[in-house]
Amino acid sequence: MEYNTQKSQLHLPEYGRIIQQLVERCKELPTKEERSEMAMAIIDFMGQRNPHLRDEENYKHKLWDHLFILANFELDVESPYPFPTIDQLAEKPKKMEYPKLQGDFKFYGKSILQLIEKAIELETGDEKEALIEVIANNMKKSYNVYNKEHVTDDVIFRHLKELSENRLDLTGIDSLEKSKIYYANNSNRNNNNNNSKNTNNRNQPAKRRFNNNNNNHKNRR
Repeated sequence: MEYNTQKSQLHLPEYGRIIQQLVERCKELPTKEERSEMAMAIIDFMGQRNPHLRDEENYKHKLWDHLFILANFELDVESPYPFPTIDQLAEKPKKMEYPKLQGDFKFYGKSILQLIEKAIELETGDEKEALIEVIANNMKKSYNVYNKEHVTDDVIFRHLKELSENRLDLTGIDSLEKSKIYYANNSNRNNNNNNSKNTNNRNQPAKRRFNNNNNNHKNRR
């Protein structure tokens, strides 16, 4: 009985023993033309055994790279892509550059900084004022989520001023409740409440008629 420990090492176990044996057989063929033809057949077989790879970009290139890895970089065939090397495989990926947020304000996130830059670019007017107030409201939400405590509006205004390098300033209002956005939301809320009251008032006469009909029916009895 032959154990797996006695067999050759699988360089990419996800492809299994069969494909590894086919690659070893391909390496033994005498001519480059024969090896290239068999390599193409192996690539097609690898794609059939791993259909999920077809959803990836340049999956054919990846399959050829895997073929050379399976062959331990000892396969001499015609390839439509450059041959990978052992050094390339061993090379460590470059360190990702994370966005640098200012000082102690990391909890506000990258999107807040982008909105601040957008607000700075806008010309003075209602649109700019509305965007600044939206930024301040979102900053307050982020602060409360991160710190789990109540924050006063003057703290948010100070942070906004510092993040924008003194180019955005809301210190002229006492609180966010006195901003245009607050009044707009409240007016919409009041309108909705008034509409619901009007609807109830319209329904009341119908309810009275229904109750009166029931009372008349009882009196007849």
